[in-house]
Amino acid sequence: MDDEPERLDALTRQAGRWLALSAAPAERHTTAVVAGPYDRVAWRDVYARSAALRELSAQLLTRHAHAPDLLADVFLCAYQAAPRLRERAVMAPSHLVHHQVVTALTQSPDFAPLHRETAGDAYAAAMAVLAQGSALRGLLERSREARERTGRADRARQEAEAAATAVGEALRQAAEEADAQGEVPAPAAAAVRRAAEAAREAEESARREDGAAAQAMAAAVPGIRSAARNAASAAAEAVRQEAALMRAWGVDAGETERMPFEERARLAERLRSGRLARWAELIGRFRQMAAGERARKVEHATGELVGVTLGDDLSRVIPSELAVLGVPELRAVFAARYAAGELMLYDSRGEQGTGKGAVIACVDTSHSMYAEGPGGITREAWSKACALALLDQARHAGRDFVGILFSAADKLQVFRFPGDRPAPVTDVLDFAETFLGGGTDFQRPLGTAAKILEEEFDSASRARGDIVLITDDACEVSENWTRLWNEIKRRLDFRLFGVAIATPDTATASGSVLETLCDSLRTVDDLTDVHTTADLFRVI
Repeated sequence: MDDEPERLDALTRQAGRWLALSAAPAERHTTAVVAGPYDRVAWRDVYARSAALRELSAQLLTRHAHAPDLLADVFLCAYQAAPRLRERAVMAPSHLVHHQVVTALTQSPDFAPLHRETAGDAYAAAMAVLAQGSALRGLLERSREARERTGRADRARQEAEAAATAVGEALRQAAEEADAQGEVPAPAAAAVRRAAEAAREAEESARREDGAAAQAMAAAVPGIRSAARNAASAAAEAVRQEAALMRAWGVDAGETERMPFEERARLAERLRSGRLARWAELIGRFRQMAAGERARKVEHATGELVGVTLGDDLSRVIPSELAVLGVPELRAVFAARYAAGELMLYDSRGEQGTGKGAVIACVDTSHSMYAEGPGGITREAWSKACALALLDQARHAGRDFVGILFSAADKLQVFRFPGDRPAPVTDVLDFAETFLGGGTDFQRPLGTAAKILEEEFDSASRARGDIVLITDDACEVSENWTRLWNEIKRRLDFRLFGVAIATPDTATASGSVLETLCDSLRTVDDLTDVHTTADLFRVI
């Protein structure tokens, strides 16, 4: 009976389900985030350039064979402007954990602020991935059973598809052996039945493994969500800190986005680990204060604004008086009040108006500048933060800036930042991080500053520069040097502002060297206060 031939159409109907599986196996994706070619190129490029990403991937591979795919998904959901996840049904079972991880990440409360910093910025997105490294390691450890189960389900599904393919191959062989009436020899028919039975058993096994994997995944979901929230929080904090660090040092987002990956990574590391890294917040506060004082500055008014007075100085007329000129009938009244010296003017006191020449910050870097004040802030940190704010001030006015670091007479270093070109952040860092040590000498740094202003006057006919001397000490200057200093000061019409940091009273007393040299002298006792020298930024 078993050796009797069977008809091909009957065999085909019996194996029809397996034929369908063989002809059109469901597409299974290994990435949870839908990505276009440019997004994939961005990931491959940043992965190739980042040794830290490759190291993290190698660490995760010891826990999870598909770790690179997981990292790619985490990167893409941070990098894409509007990340879109695939349906779970089209995911390979072995990668369902990835889908759950990315889903939990995007639903975390910290994801939105993180995404604002990372969208479209490959470096920031990569940094977000690295910041989540520890959380991802823990997450993979806690989801081990779910991953093992989904891995088995993946293999079982592949075996079921292979068995379905075998059914198709058996039917093809049977069709070749069938005669003209469609009769298939018994051995070929038996092969088809065996293949169909194997496919049925494989399908049942795959269904059981899918169910077990679903249960394991459901049990792992709370842990995955918790770990994902922690990961997103850590990433958001890391990205926020780096963005704040960049802003504190005056590095704008446009500048960093144009930087090559390696250069930006080196810059970020330098900012995090440099000598003044812990004072980034102080530097940022100084710069914000200076920007606020610039906004309060009254152009063409001398010194500090203290109110309104009467007079005929047209450079200080308040806006409401000038508005009268817009009414023809009142112009005669304006002329009469001008002739009588009764126009309302801004009243100010103190220093003359903003200079035109270079802004030069002479910063003391003697050993005593290591000393800490309130809040643990060092005198050096306060001085460098003030100098960097002066750099911003000069750039805002289109003036050259020169930083002169000094200590003993044989120790001096000059940093030039022309006003007609951007200030490279690496050069700014070199200026901020350089510390000479040693004693204190005023003559050489002030003489160097005067020479720079003289060169500027000779080459560009710009006078009225500003020198700011920031020191915590006092020293003697010779009579001959003082005479030469006064002569060049009168000729170039520059100003010298003194900032004495935690100096003894004798150093700033009437008749002292600092009091005699400086046109205006300020004393700073509280290093946590950035407003002590606020008026400087209204007159420089």
